[in-house]
Amino acid sequence: MNKDTVSKLGIKIRIERQKAKISQEKLAELSNLNRNFIGMIERGETNVTIKNVENIANALKLPIQELFNFII
Repeated sequence: MNKDTVSKLGIKIRIERQKAKISQEKLAELSNLNRNFIGMIERGETNVTIKNVENIANALKLPIQELFNFII
């Protein structure tokens, strides 16, 4: 993924987390990831594996493709 895509994915994850009214800490717990890593993802500072995106989508109770709707 290029930097722009990484940033857009992070923004989309933040939007969906906020819509679900959960903290980064809670999302990290539900997705079995580190809270600092969630913050880095949301800020577009790190690339993320599809498996981690799947974990985040499951934690947010969304189909994984919903997190990629910004691309279309």
